[in-house]
Amino acid sequence: MTTARIRARRLAPLIAGLGATALLLTACSGDSGGETAAPTDFTYLSFAENTSIQDTLTSLSTGSCSAENEALPLDITTQPQASYDQQLQLLAGQNALPVLFASGNSPQVAKDLNDGGKLVDVDAALEELDQSDAIIPAARSTIEALYGGDVYVLPTEFNVEGIWYNKQLFAENGIEEPTTWDELVDAAAKLSAAGVTAFSADGQDGWPLTRLVGNYLFRTIGPDALQKVIDGEASLTDPEYVEAAAAVADLGKEGYFGPSVGSIDYMTAVNQFLTGEAGMFYMGSWILANFNDPEQNKIGAENIGFMPFPDVEGGEGSRDQLAANVGVPLALSEASYGDDVSAWLGCFAENFGSTSLGEQGVITGFAVNEPVEDLPPLTQAVQEKIDATTQSVLWFEALFNAKAATTSQTNASQLVTGAISPEEFMEMVQADLE
Repeated sequence: MTTARIRARRLAPLIAGLGATALLLTACSGDSGGETAAPTDFTYLSFAENTSIQDTLTSLSTGSCSAENEALPLDITTQPQASYDQQLQLLAGQNALPVLFASGNSPQVAKDLNDGGKLVDVDAALEELDQSDAIIPAARSTIEALYGGDVYVLPTEFNVEGIWYNKQLFAENGIEEPTTWDELVDAAAKLSAAGVTAFSADGQDGWPLTRLVGNYLFRTIGPDALQKVIDGEASLTDPEYVEAAAAVADLGKEGYFGPSVGSIDYMTAVNQFLTGEAGMFYMGSWILANFNDPEQNKIGAENIGFMPFPDVEGGEGSRDQLAANVGVPLALSEASYGDDVSAWLGCFAENFGSTSLGEQGVITGFAVNEPVEDLPPLTQAVQEKIDATTQSVLWFEALFNAKAATTSQTNASQLVTGAISPEEFMEMVQADLE
């Protein structure tokens, strides 16, 4: 039995906006020739930086999926995330993709592989296995939004995003959980008046700020707000799109992100919230690992609440539509797919969600078929929120090319500090999209 022992700590999963290259398109345009032999191992190619998926697969290979592993032994190899797409392109061009693999740094990589006939139709494969309900509705909605309505990846994580808040600070300042944008702004004003930073935010990396812009668009224009931009039906420079950037810029103008948001990095923002210096914190559910760690969390997990991004009056979207991503999506090679791989997929679909949650504390996009004991209450609360969600939305840069995503994130802090106007911000990003 072949397994891999990975010692590096898991990084928070992030689908980076790297985009696909012409090389990948060329590699996927046809078969390299010759019949592909049936695999002798269940090979898995992973990001070196992400260990949770590898650990869960290893656990399955010695536990729930030991019979499948005996027929097709698990064999894990890794590639640094920075060079991962290049390696995937090389393997695709050689018709040598592993049986199972992280599908790339951006959705476009998997789209191109699928267009080249390289990927298993996961939806159809799960239906054949009578496992159509294995992927939870909210995760399915996210996958369909990312991949043009198709399901050919496996959601090894399911991260919902929203606004975490300090219950004690809210109570002390007479604040109820906001359900509308106006109520959120009022809450920020009360916190600021009490000498508390309203929003802790990683302005150095920028994406936590642009997440707010994206969410505002999804609430005003609707879940397809950014798809319309990609399809050429709308532009980020249209007034209703600039309105979203202006709304977030106004938060900065009022000082609600604190005096030096542009110099605050990820962990500083986390610590600012967990030491009670800030009342609210927009972040994904991957942050639960920090929240559930008493060494980091000085305010106590019992004092943390979670709310979806609020409604905007008159908007087409709804706070029931949680912003979400599927972590590191996995794909299966069509060339390797046969009975032994199908058996592995069936066992994966039935057991991955429970095993990952129970052993790694990671919420996935799969149904949890076995009860997990001793889950932290905050994790349980988020799981319940996920179970009640049927439709999700993406994030601001999810469908952007690499250049536009970089421009968006590197200029986000300037947007909220007033160094550039909302119109200028949207113009710069739109120009790179074109």
